[in-house]
Amino acid sequence: MKKFAALTVALAAAGSVAHAQDAGGFRIGVKAGATYSNISGDNVGQITGPNYSTDLADYKLGYNAGVSLTIPLSSDGFFSFSPELLYNRKGYEIQTEQNSGFAAGSNISKIEVEQKRVLHYVDVPLLAKINAGGLFFELGPQVSYLFGSKNKQQTTTKYTNGQKDKVDANSGFQDYTGISRDEAYKSDLSQFDISGVAGLGYMTDGGLSLGLRYARGFNSLIDTKDQDNEPKAFNNAFTLQVGYLIPTK
Repeated sequence: MKKFAALTVALAAAGSVAHAQDAGGFRIGVKAGATYSNISGDNVGQITGPNYSTDLADYKLGYNAGVSLTIPLSSDGFFSFSPELLYNRKGYEIQTEQNSGFAAGSNISKIEVEQKRVLHYVDVPLLAKINAGGLFFELGPQVSYLFGSKNKQQTTTKYTNGQKDKVDANSGFQDYTGISRDEAYKSDLSQFDISGVAGLGYMTDGGLSLGLRYARGFNSLIDTKDQDNEPKAFNNAFTLQVGYLIPTK
């Protein structure tokens, strides 16, 4: 509740500043790009189970798309306020291999298992931006709502003759309490998240932009209803976005 109260105050202040200092009117934009995400924290294994890696190379690839507003806060456009509304496909994946222990005569050389949990979010970044000769820097909070979850699994069996079989299974999973859930269950996770966002990029005079940002969640994904002893597991996401500001004239 303290986080939400602080965010409300910050948004109210940003809104009043934008209203008072808007010198050129706002511009609407669209953007889309790739999301590279995982979850991390001391208790992340309660969600993912064993064999989970938080290394950057093991992040999950997803995508994002949405709309943005640019509201000038200075007459020269150096400072601006940019709220956005985005769909963001986040989540995590676990990859395991079995190289031995196969039955005699099976001709199996390796079994690879890839498990993914896709988390569907609506993200609302509320960013302060500095625009300097095409370069821009952005910083601010982000509110996110988890509206869906999907569990996927693919098993690849490789044989000594070079052939391989792939089997997709969108099966259920066990939540942090050990209870078996169906593949689309999401009530073991917190519905809302608050993140800190920082990014940079470049925008042309024509309004075409390329930006890279990082978002770190502050609200634990594990929803135990016990705020004093809440396990630690947080969203992390890098996003690479192409954007376009729609001309006003």
